[in-house]
Amino acid sequence: MGIRSDEMVEIQLGKREREASVITVNCPDKTGLGADLCRIILEFGLRIQRGDTSTDGKWCFVVFWVTPLSPKINIQWLSLKNRLLSLCPSCPIPFYFDIGTRPTTSPVCLLKLFSVDRKGLLHDVTNVLCELEFLIHRVKVSTTPDGRVMDLFFISDGMELLHTKKRQDDTCERLNAVLGESCISCELQLIDNFQQGFSSLPPAIADELFRPEISEGDVGSLAVSPDISKLKKVNVVMDNSLSPSQTLLQIHCVDQKGLLYDIMRTLKDCNIQIAYGRFLSDNKGHREVDLFIQQADGRKIVDPEKQDSICSRLRLEMLHPLRVIIVNRGPDTELLVANPVELSGKGRPLVFFDVTLALKLLGICIFSAEIGRQTASERQWEVYRFRLDDRREFPLANRRARCQIVDRVRRTLMGW
Repeated sequence: MGIRSDEMVEIQLGKREREASVITVNCPDKTGLGADLCRIILEFGLRIQRGDTSTDGKWCFVVFWVTPLSPKINIQWLSLKNRLLSLCPSCPIPFYFDIGTRPTTSPVCLLKLFSVDRKGLLHDVTNVLCELEFLIHRVKVSTTPDGRVMDLFFISDGMELLHTKKRQDDTCERLNAVLGESCISCELQLIDNFQQGFSSLPPAIADELFRPEISEGDVGSLAVSPDISKLKKVNVVMDNSLSPSQTLLQIHCVDQKGLLYDIMRTLKDCNIQIAYGRFLSDNKGHREVDLFIQQADGRKIVDPEKQDSICSRLRLEMLHPLRVIIVNRGPDTELLVANPVELSGKGRPLVFFDVTLALKLLGICIFSAEIGRQTASERQWEVYRFRLDDRREFPLANRRARCQIVDRVRRTLMGW
C-alpha cells in the first residue's frame, strides 16, 4: 500500500493583508488532478490569481497563488490542506486511471430543520453548513401556510466526521445559535442508499435553460460586467508548432469565479492531460491561460475536428458556465439555475450559497427550493429551483424586477 506525506501539500500564508497565499502541491500525478484541486480551492472560498503546473506523466508540481473571494470569508487553512492532501494519489499508483470511475463517496446525512420563516433564513442555514465544510447534495425546502419552514438538506462531511455524535451535536448547536428563536427543531440522521433527486422540467423551459448555442443577443444579455464588449472577446486557440509532443492551448478571457475550475473540468471530461500550464491575471480583469496538453495516448491533438470541438466547448464554458432564468409556473414565479456536472458525478461548489445570498441581498423570500439533476444536451446538469415569494416592494410580475433578479444572481455566481 502507498502512503501520503504531509509534505505533498504546503501552504504559505500571505504576510500582509490582501497578499496572496501560496499553495504548493507536489505529488504523484493522475488525470484530472488539476480539476479536483481547483474545485476544492473554490469550495473553500478562494480565487486563484496565478498558477503554474508541470508534470512528467508520473509526478506533478503545482503552485497556486490564492486570495479569498470575500474579505468576510474565514479560511480554514488546516482543513483546506487536509482536503487537498486527500486528493493526492498514494505512491505507488497506476497513473492515469479511468476518469469515468466514480470515487468512493462519503456517507450522506439528512438534516431536518423546522423553523419560523424570515428573510434570509435559507442563506443563513446554507452559510453555516458551508463554514462547517458540509457538501450539499440535495435540498427540499417548503413553507407552510402558518409561516413555518421545513428544510431538508442531504449533506456529506468534508471532514469525514458526520458519523460521530459530537459532530452532529456541534452542527445542531451552531444552527441553533445562528437561527436563535427562529429554530424550532434540528435533527441529523445518517441514511443508506442515497440517490440524487432528478428534476423534470417542461420541454419548453428545458429547451430555454439548456440550449447549447449562444446568439449575439444572448451574449449581450449575459454580459453584466461594466464593459459588455469584454465578454465577447473570448479567444481560444491551439498551436502545434511550438512543441514536438504537446499542443499549446491558449485562452484569453474575462476573469470570473471558478474560471480555472471550469477550464480544468472541461479538459478532464474530454480526457485531456496537461503537461505544463501557466495562469496569469492582469489589472484589467482579464485572464491569460497557456496550457501544453496532449491526448490520453500521449500524442498531440492534430485532428482539426477535435481541436474545434474542444475550443468550442471551452468558449461556451467561458461565456455561459451557469444558466440562470426566471419562468412562470402557473401563479408562481420560479428561478432556475443550472450547471453541468462532471463525469465523476460532482457538481459545482457554492452555487446554492451564492443564489441564496443574492436573493437575501435583494430582500426576496424563498417559498420553496429544490436541487435535482436532469440530463440534457448529452450531459447531466445540476438544477436549482427556487419558488419566489411575491412582495409589494419587489413585484415579480414586473419585467425590470425579474431582470434585476437574474442580473444579481448571475453577478454573484460569476464573482463580478
